Amino acid sequence: MSNSSGNKSSVDLTGSDPGKIPIALTIAGSDSGGGAGIQADLKTFSALGVYGASVITAITAQNTQAVTAIHDVPVDIIEAQLDAVLSDIDVNAIKIGMLSQANVIHAVAAVLRKHTAIPIVLDPVMIAKSGDKLLQDDAIDALVSELLPLATVLTPNLPELGALLNQTVDEDMASVASQARQLLGAGAAAVLVKGGHLDGPQSDDWLLGTQIDRTYRAERIETGNTHGTGCSLSSGIAAYLAHGETLENAVATAKQWITGAITWADKLNVGQGHGPVHHFHALWPNGAGS
Repeated sequence: MSNSSGNKSSVDLTGSDPGKIPIALTIAGSDSGGGAGIQADLKTFSALGVYGASVITAITAQNTQAVTAIHDVPVDIIEAQLDAVLSDIDVNAIKIGMLSQANVIHAVAAVLRKHTAIPIVLDPVMIAKSGDKLLQDDAIDALVSELLPLATVLTPNLPELGALLNQTVDEDMASVASQARQLLGAGAAAVLVKGGHLDGPQSDDWLLGTQIDRTYRAERIETGNTHGTGCSLSSGIAAYLAHGETLENAVATAKQWITGAITWADKLNVGQGHGPVHHFHALWPNGAGS
């Protein structure tokens, strides 16, 4: 296994084509508090030099403390958004987040099967940082059967990995890797297991694929402001894929960027609960870019 440290806080896009601004599409729910979902994805794209388009699948009423209401966008409106974007805009990567209902998953998968050349980062959003459930039980099977085979990389945390497999996840590296490989058998091209829920001084992630077995290392950062971390990491990977990076490099650079965003999260002072990460830590005067 090769390792990659995650202590870089600046934005490095030296491998990008200077003649073209990449475009990424996020398909996800809206977070009224601005820390996760569509809002986090678009902030991430902008921070990493990518133009962002969006398809909103649900509207949530939430803040740093709780999700108080969810309104699912009608399926025909989701399909119309997808068709509007993909029929006109040259999208270089797609990030998929909150799809709470099976019928929504079916509809999104049907459209994306027509665009298989675009790399897809699938973040199986199931539970909010507050603990509120975001994915209906009958939608899990649909996600595994319909979207997993389309994914360039799946990005579950440990609870999401357990939910996808309907198993208890053993909290050691060898067991996690073995369980994640079951999702490769289900059709995913690669799986990035996020280790943020583990205890200890390290917050490591593991990327597994047919010919990939790589650990991405980072020191655990002591902060309560980690809302939107998963959304932002997956959209960061999509951003770097849009820039033309390989999957392994996209994960490495996104991991380094999100580590900086978590490191500088306390600078924001947003809300009274789990605050957001600092997406613009390398660009704003009060972040790492100062």
